[in-house]
Amino acid sequence: MIARTILRNQTICRGFATHAGLNTSLPAVLHLKSGQSFSGRSFGAPKSIFGETVFSTSITSYTESMTDPSYRGQILVFTTPLIGNYGVPLNRAPIDSQDVGVILESEGIQCSAVVVADVAEKFSHHAAVESLASWCRRSNVPGITGVDTREVTRLLRDQGTTLGRLAVGADVSAPPPTPQQYWDPTSENLVDQVSTKVPYQLNPTGDVKIAVLDFGAKANILRSLVRRNAAVTVLPWNFDFNPIRDQYHGLFLSNGPGDPLHCMEAAMKLRKTIQEWDKPIFGICMGHQIIGMAAGMEAYRMTFGNRGHNQPVLALASSGSIKAGRVYVTSQNHQYALKLSDPFPEGWEPFFINCNDSSVEGIKSTAASGKKVWGVQFHPESAGGPLDTIEMFTDFLTECRAHELLLPKVTPVEVSPGLKMAPGYTVPPRREVTAVA
Repeated sequence: MIARTILRNQTICRGFATHAGLNTSLPAVLHLKSGQSFSGRSFGAPKSIFGETVFSTSITSYTESMTDPSYRGQILVFTTPLIGNYGVPLNRAPIDSQDVGVILESEGIQCSAVVVADVAEKFSHHAAVESLASWCRRSNVPGITGVDTREVTRLLRDQGTTLGRLAVGADVSAPPPTPQQYWDPTSENLVDQVSTKVPYQLNPTGDVKIAVLDFGAKANILRSLVRRNAAVTVLPWNFDFNPIRDQYHGLFLSNGPGDPLHCMEAAMKLRKTIQEWDKPIFGICMGHQIIGMAAGMEAYRMTFGNRGHNQPVLALASSGSIKAGRVYVTSQNHQYALKLSDPFPEGWEPFFINCNDSSVEGIKSTAASGKKVWGVQFHPESAGGPLDTIEMFTDFLTECRAHELLLPKVTPVEVSPGLKMAPGYTVPPRREVTAVA
């Protein structure tokens, strides 16, 4: 009865929303290297920036997308018309057996800028503490609203992702950049920018020990492991796992941004691990590409990549909860993929293939190889997105626990002066951030 009364009275409904405060916006324009320009109004930080222009078809979870380290260096175009209507939550959570310190996918915004058709002037959600515009301004990230994102998406869909520049304020009147002036973020090792610099541990009392190579791990990947009672040790992307590998029941390789060829060092170290170690190994997104390169496959840049929560993949083999012949709907965020080869490298077989573009979505070791290695291009943990493949985390940890009784007793190895990989580590201190109402 109360709900029906509220719905009839629009004045009451509007009273529940908080105004986002966009009145001080400046003119802005999005320039693409391919020659097109799109005008609008700015929100967030009043600054101009270069980046790689990509689009996401996600309908919800703009906060999770913006904090995903895989979007590092990118100008993120949302195809959904209205963005910001449920605000931004306080990005804090406990560090325990259920959570990893943050609600979103990392401590802050990872993309370089955001492009939307209509940024919400009011937001409403029980957990919201600030608006999208306020969050971007506090994080020094610019945004543009009033852009025909349908047209931008069609351009990117037809010609592929392209470099761009978001010009704000006085820079709007300047001529568009020349082709030589555009900055390509993939020319840099973006993984090195987002990976942890020091090892740390989560849920040290878990019953199965998992090492995670951090190429830019989403928080929900770590959360999915600790909620299944794994004791997780997070390592830098180029850490040599081999000297300490016998202390663990399994190895996990996370997602990450940019060109996987910048991580060939990690692939070569992983090749040695796969050849000499029989414990389970699982990789997602960038981790999947690193596994493929370690197996001898090539990685290539796709025309426009796959980003969104509705990518269908076909399982070509059965493993654990995954059944061959079934189509799974997945969440994805990647520009690079593994090149399909025939025949596959010895000891490997295709696991998944994309139903839309036939790109490789997963590989696995064969039964004859005696190894337990899987890699998937999509995100089983998704956040947000479908949960069709979430049980792959359970499958991985089940295999790891099957090896637990075989784990030899070893002395913790010192990996740097005064630092040993042994229980007792916690997440390094986080930056203190004050929420803005």
